[in-house]
Amino acid sequence: MNIIFAIIIFSIIILFHELGHFLLAKKNDVQVNEFCLGLGPTIIGKKIGETKYSLKLFPFGGACMMEGEDEASDSDRSFRKKGVWQRFSIVFAGPFFNFIMAWFFALIILCAVGVDEPIVNSVIENSPAAEIGIADGDRIVKLGKKNIHFYRDVTAYMFFHDGEAVDVTWEHDGERYTKELVPEFDEEVGRYLIGIRGVASRQKTGFFRSVQYSFYEVSYWITTTLKSLGKLVTGQLKMNDLSGPVGIVKTIGDAYTASKPSGGFYVFLNLLNMAVLLSANLGVMNLLPLPALDGGRLVFFIIEAIRGKRIDPDKEGMVHFIGLVLLMLFMVVIMFNDIRKLFM
Repeated sequence: MNIIFAIIIFSIIILFHELGHFLLAKKNDVQVNEFCLGLGPTIIGKKIGETKYSLKLFPFGGACMMEGEDEASDSDRSFRKKGVWQRFSIVFAGPFFNFIMAWFFALIILCAVGVDEPIVNSVIENSPAAEIGIADGDRIVKLGKKNIHFYRDVTAYMFFHDGEAVDVTWEHDGERYTKELVPEFDEEVGRYLIGIRGVASRQKTGFFRSVQYSFYEVSYWITTTLKSLGKLVTGQLKMNDLSGPVGIVKTIGDAYTASKPSGGFYVFLNLLNMAVLLSANLGVMNLLPLPALDGGRLVFFIIEAIRGKRIDPDKEGMVHFIGLVLLMLFMVVIMFNDIRKLFM
């Protein structure tokens, strides 16, 4: 069942990503030869108009194959014949549609169960928070220059700024206060703490505020992904902390198992929350300026626009091919690491 749920979630996310490429290709009059879900041999396919729609054997992946995208073509409707900003919009649409999907799924969740507002449930005695005057029931408004919308924002900020002093702004009885807060290292848990606990329940905010908070939700996951990548680059996170498809399947399975006793509605919401995380994550990862990714292709388009001259397609193709090989090797390492963690 875990694998089935994972395949469904992955398929929806990838399908929507490729739909972004597809719709913008059609809008810019680019011929789409095939639109497929999955990779490998075709299980079933049907040609409608100029486009073949197909389902492939291996469920992880998908493609929007455009005329002249990876090879020379004399067609006026080929990808390479279009202007640089037309090509830019087509490639950018994939990751952008992932953010749209994440926003829409977040809206469903927030309308259903509400927001984990940054309300202090309890303050630990003699903690840094207690010393500056934060009390039970106060609302955290700002940490440094970061506006706080969810209690998760507080937790994430302290994780990514571990041990750093920060100016905290909070509301108490309708008044706002700002003071410097210096976290203290807790030997028992092995990390810096500020001494507050958030509420476990969520507060419903109504439809229109849920729309607003859905943007905050997507922003939260985008920021978390980028800062996690930053920690990986600086060595604060290790390769062991990364997860690939195998690890994600396990995480989805854990979410299903944990929510199953609460009923199908909560299973649905938890899996939807996983889809928000993964869709936003895929959008960010695809926009990284690395060869073979959408972000790498966008870099070439920007360079082309600046210099007013197209880069040799063969040279660009070679760069993306090398990037693809390195990406596949990286995925093999991550998958091996995922499998190893299953037996630890």
